[in-house]
Amino acid sequence: MGINFGYTRVSTKEQHLDRQYEALKPYVTNDKYIYSDKASGKDMDREGFQNMLKAMRKGDTLFIKSIDRLGRNKEQIKQYLQYFKDEGIRVKIIDLPTTMQDVPEGQEWVIDMINNIIIEVYTSIAQQERETLLQRQAEGIAVAKAKGKHLGRPKLELPEEWGKLYKQWKSGKITAVAFMDMIDMKKPTFYKKVKEYEATL
Repeated sequence: MGINFGYTRVSTKEQHLDRQYEALKPYVTNDKYIYSDKASGKDMDREGFQNMLKAMRKGDTLFIKSIDRLGRNKEQIKQYLQYFKDEGIRVKIIDLPTTMQDVPEGQEWVIDMINNIIIEVYTSIAQQERETLLQRQAEGIAVAKAKGKHLGRPKLELPEEWGKLYKQWKSGKITAVAFMDMIDMKKPTFYKKVKEYEATL
């Protein structure tokens, strides 16, 4: 009897995996078989995903919350689905109920045919949504630039005499303590500003 595996992924470290994890718990009872990544779907070498592939064997089942957790675009998703099929690993997608069904032996082709159609539609929609999102982002940036809005990191706010005093400090003409006194800045703030300033040089 095969093992039930689960996989969760979000695109950035700031995002949370909780919602996907909770969806997997009814199907994957052992946490050690749930693998996760906080990485972009375009990255083929996601550590958690690759470790899971190494652990899986023929007869195992993979549960994922939604089809786009496998990859970023339709071709990549279909490539992984084909890989699992070739390896004898069943993929069950919680958001696609037909993939969750078990069928009598010998009738798998029926459910496979239905799933292939549904997955084709869903992957196409997922890719279209991503392309639309990227287009909207690009349009938003273009509009903001046209209006003269500053994009990216906020401008570094420093005392007017900072540049001159910084050079004196770096050349040894004044101490860090004297520098802080002249601009009335506390030590933690001072070194934070130094780090930010040096990053712009």
